[in-house]
Amino acid sequence: MKIIIHGGFFSESSQSQETKKAKQDSLERIVKSSYDYLKSHTALETVVYAVSLLEDDELFNAGIGSMIQRDGKIRMSASLMDGVSKKMSGVINLENTKNPIQVAMVLQKEQDRILAGEGAINYARKHGFEKFSTEIPKRRHEYEVKLKSLGTGTVGCVAIDRSGHLAAGTSTGGKGFELVGRVSDSATVAGNYANDYCGVSLTGVGEDIVSGAMAVKIVTRVTDGMNLENAVEKTFDEIKLFNGFAGAICLDKSGNMMHRDSFPTMVFASFDGKDLDVFN
Repeated sequence: MKIIIHGGFFSESSQSQETKKAKQDSLERIVKSSYDYLKSHTALETVVYAVSLLEDDELFNAGIGSMIQRDGKIRMSASLMDGVSKKMSGVINLENTKNPIQVAMVLQKEQDRILAGEGAINYARKHGFEKFSTEIPKRRHEYEVKLKSLGTGTVGCVAIDRSGHLAAGTSTGGKGFELVGRVSDSATVAGNYANDYCGVSLTGVGEDIVSGAMAVKIVTRVTDGMNLENAVEKTFDEIKLFNGFAGAICLDKSGNMMHRDSFPTMVFASFDGKDLDVFN
């Protein structure tokens, strides 16, 4: 059993060492709690649990604390990929909902598993997700003064359970000041993917991640026999052609874990019950 989580890139929120330390502490707490949860739950259930905790922490740009778009509204995206059933589910541009990843979990049972905009909002309300503002004063202040931000905040989790099953989940509050209707990578197979062989969650500039089709490329390469390290390195080499900004956390079926970022500021943590690693 292993779990790895990420909290986006450090520079998307603040350059202060105080914030950096707070993110590290939060990631350590969440990855330990999620590993304990994994002991008695599936990888899929654990990914939802871990990402929900990340969404509930205003240090990260997902759920509570999501960035505000150009028209002054918050729209979030999240997806969930079950390596066992091979089903991906997700929401795009979901508004006023506390935990988008939990809506993605409910959508796992549907034939139409990725919903956007009003359809996603209506589905969430119909299934008991009450209207909830995820805005915090910090984000409103940033919006009002048109603070320039890298906008590379996303959270994610990849887990392998005691049965060897893999799952991946990713959630984002956007990049801030984006055009209304913009779709990020987080609810696509470019940003979030898993099967029997490998699971991947990405963060960074969504357009770069989609252009590189990154998550599904890494997983496909591992499935076809390439080792995890080479699959990740080859995929990241390909985005160098357009100076792509991305970070990835990955787990394969053998429990090999890897992280990679094109700019070394991604915050993430991993835990296997013995060894805890918290970076940046």
